Amino acid sequence: MNRYLHCLRGVVGRELLRFLHQRTRFVAALVRPLIWLFVFAAGFRMALGVAMTDPYKTYILYEVYIIPGLVGMIQLFNGMQSSLSMVYDREMGSMRVLLVSPFPRWYLLICKLLAGTMVSIVQVYVFLTIAWFYGIQAPVMGYLWILPALIVTGFMVGALGMLLSTFVKQLENFAGVMNFVIFPMFFLSSALYPLWRIREGSYLVYQIAALNPFTYAVEMIRFALYEQLNLEAVMIVVATTLVLLALAILGYNPARGMMARKGGGGD
Repeated sequence: MNRYLHCLRGVVGRELLRFLHQRTRFVAALVRPLIWLFVFAAGFRMALGVAMTDPYKTYILYEVYIIPGLVGMIQLFNGMQSSLSMVYDREMGSMRVLLVSPFPRWYLLICKLLAGTMVSIVQVYVFLTIAWFYGIQAPVMGYLWILPALIVTGFMVGALGMLLSTFVKQLENFAGVMNFVIFPMFFLSSALYPLWRIREGSYLVYQIAALNPFTYAVEMIRFALYEQLNLEAVMIVVATTLVLLALAILGYNPARGMMARKGGGGD
């Protein structure tokens, strides 16, 4: 058990140190949601107010509605960024050193996921602090309720990015793949608009958004922030996480995964 904990500390510590040394990554992670909050949301405030619906108790401004969606944006981009670093480590050879250690491969990959999730949680709480001083304040206990939702969402998007990294061998290709995943997942969800409003505009887009697991991650965060449990969203996100994680672990299996098919072994 001590050896496993030492491995966990090593992997998580390395990722946190990398994050601290890459200050531009931290700034970039906050710039995107803050632009949506300060610029776009301010412009749409009167046109896109949200009528009373769960978990809100009254009519809310658009800035209040998109906060959970912007939290999901931070985690989505960070999950892809962490997977991008895995492709980089694989090219540089450090991933090979990690994967040939005596620890089970599935455990090493979960450690990487946990490290990336912790980094995203730090970014989320900094963003929520800025939003608090901006005047968008949720119930105090909601900031504690949201933590389990952030962990599960971080694992889901991280596992998705990890799975994608098994199909991409070169760093340059992965950056392009990220754009084809991040933007459809984010915009075709309830992050920016309620599902009922999307349905009024386009039933096809509504159907896609209703099938998008990121929609349920955002709703899980939204309800948790207001001290409520959306059981349906939790079950869908947890199930999606388990499936993506299993596929990612299989993909990094040198005997049966995509790495073997490419002749990369543990590289």
